[in-house]
Amino acid sequence: MLTLRPTPGNPVPPGAQIVPVRTSDGVLLRAAAWRPTARGVKGTVCLLQGRAEFIEKYYETIVELRARGFCVVAFDWRGQGDSGRQVRNAHKGHVRRFDDYRLDLKAIAETLLVPQMPEPHFALAHSMGGAVALTGAAEGWLPFRRLVTVAPMLAIRMVRWPAGASLLSRTLDRLGLGRCYIPFGGPTSIATKPFAGNRLSTDPVRYARNAAAAREVGAGAVGDPTIAWLASAYRAMRRLAKPATIRRIRTPCLIIAAGADPVCSTPATERFAARLKTGHLIVLPGARHEILTESDAIRTDFWAAFDAFIPGHGVQSVADEAPRRAAVG
Repeated sequence: MLTLRPTPGNPVPPGAQIVPVRTSDGVLLRAAAWRPTARGVKGTVCLLQGRAEFIEKYYETIVELRARGFCVVAFDWRGQGDSGRQVRNAHKGHVRRFDDYRLDLKAIAETLLVPQMPEPHFALAHSMGGAVALTGAAEGWLPFRRLVTVAPMLAIRMVRWPAGASLLSRTLDRLGLGRCYIPFGGPTSIATKPFAGNRLSTDPVRYARNAAAAREVGAGAVGDPTIAWLASAYRAMRRLAKPATIRRIRTPCLIIAAGADPVCSTPATERFAARLKTGHLIVLPGARHEILTESDAIRTDFWAAFDAFIPGHGVQSVADEAPRRAAVG
């Protein structure tokens, strides 16, 4: 039975509707939806997680979005959280290919967003979720009016020799080792590692809260990725680096980068945004990778930018914005 787990200091936002969503290739996703707590409804924000994340990490963000008048949809991508796996070891962060994430978003849109959630629909995407969303925007299947992406995964900074890592992962994947952890990888979630020297946040309280949530969800807070995931991630990032891909993006985008991000490359994000005709870039100084779980000062700057961009002025009548129900199939 699908559920949402509370931990001390991180209660489940009340009023959750938990929805099992089945993808076209048979993967069961855990999804949840909330109504706003403010009067009036401004639309719906769908949260697109980063790699190794899970709904429980986003409770604070969900509360803040609801207070702003938004319905919220949150779900776990396949291979993480309480969603289905394509490998027996649930601790492995695995997908066969990044295009599988498109199937997840298509199922969420068709089962939950379009039939049940008020328009306009917006996305708030983090890291890997940002890469998926930007790919969808370039290919024309992103089902959202506007996109806010936080520390998008356009280049991985953690890898010292990315060209070599990309080649090695492709080679090992072709040799049939795609379901194995990356070299030296293992089941430990990055969210449970010590606060000192962590890559995710400068805020010790929120970091400890997320670590407790990760321990509570167990294998849902997956460990290192598999070789197939890494090979596929590099392919996705190479596509997004092409100027022709960037020029095809017509969805209005707000890109918020972390000034001290040790996970994803902020310079790569800046180069991407400079070519984007429908986007705005904000870099938050001092922020590490998980801006939504950063210090109060950094989060205040994030929300100021979000509030200025979402839902947007006259969003329902702007002719050059994305169609209200863009095709995801």
